Amino acid sequence: MVRGDRVDSIEYARRVNAAADLLAVEASGAEAARVLAARFSVSVRQAHRYVEQAVAQGRVAVPEASVVFTVKLPGSLAEQVRAHARASEATLSSVVAAALADYLGDDSGGQRRARP
Repeated sequence: MVRGDRVDSIEYARRVNAAADLLAVEASGAEAARVLAARFSVSVRQAHRYVEQAVAQGRVAVPEASVVFTVKLPGSLAEQVRAHARASEATLSSVVAAALADYLGDDSGGQRRARP
């Protein structure tokens, strides 16, 4: 079998959930792996990894797909975001997403909170 690229987190969650569904209907781990290998065109060994994950965690949440969202920011703010991402070893997207989620989840009606 030719080695392919890794699947994204959405596809990984779908495959683990498919394994959990098969195990829930009383399929053995080996039988579930064979079905998954055929369904997703992966090796039986890889399918066993999905089964192992399903045994360990059960069904997993399927993450929401990301979309490109372009905004213009003042240069100094953009550099602060980049510096924060580097310092925390995070991606720009994860830093901005966390900041926006925090801001929008605020109970003050969307008003910006004062920072200490």
